[in-house]
This record gives sequence, C-alpha cells and structure tokens, in this order.
Amino acid sequence: MRTGVLDIGTVAKASGLPASTLRYYEEKGLIRSVGRRGLKRLFDSAVLERLALIALGQHAGFSLAEIAAMFSLDGRPQIDRSQLMAKAEDIDKTIRQLSVLRDGLRHTAVCKAPSHMECPTFQRLLRFAVKARGRN
Repeated sequence: MRTGVLDIGTVAKASGLPASTLRYYEEKGLIRSVGRRGLKRLFDSAVLERLALIALGQHAGFSLAEIAAMFSLDGRPQIDRSQLMAKAEDIDKTIRQLSVLRDGLRHTAVCKAPSHMECPTFQRLLRFAVKARGRN
C-alpha cells in the first residue's frame, strides 16, 4: 500500500462511519476513491479531512447536496460565506425558539396552577407549538 492511501476499512474505523456510508458518499460525489486493492476501495488520506468537513456541515444543518456544492471540481472546499451566515441566522432562530420552549416547560414544571391547562404560561406555550408546527 502506498503512503497516504487507506483502504475503506481503515477510513471507516478512523472516521467512525460505516463502510456503507462511505460508499454512499462516494456514489453522491462527496468523496472519491483513488483505486482498489482487490474488492476494497482505496482513498487518499485527505479523505479524513473531507469527512470531517462533511460532518461539520451536517451538524450545522446543511443537506448532503448543499455540502457537495461546497467543494470545487478539484475537491477543495469552496464555501459561500453568505450561505454560512444564512445558516448561522437559521441556527439563531432555532435557539430562540428552543429557549422559549425550554423556559415554558421549566415554568410549567413548577407552576402553582391546579392544572397545567389553567396556567397562562402553558397556554402561551400551546399557542407557540401550534404556530411553530404551521411553519414546518
């Protein structure tokens, strides 16, 4: 084996991803094998950094198609900064919504009203949930 070339099993172990996911990523054009040894795909060791970028993109909420578009034809990252800013704003909005939900649940857990349904804060939480569902 050449230096810097890893078989699919090694990449799977190092990345924590099953080989089936690596094959799927290759099918979708997210990663590229550099050859085969027998039936095993071989990858340049740089694939581990690319997989880390893919993981970061997924954690940030980007789709695999959006992530694939963030790489130039030669495989180097080419990320639109305005797209990153828009995703950060989406995350801020989600944080605000989850904070409202968290605060409402905490209040409801200790509310002195005889029933949750009699608690004004819980009623606001119900309205928030209905409104939020309508946006999804």
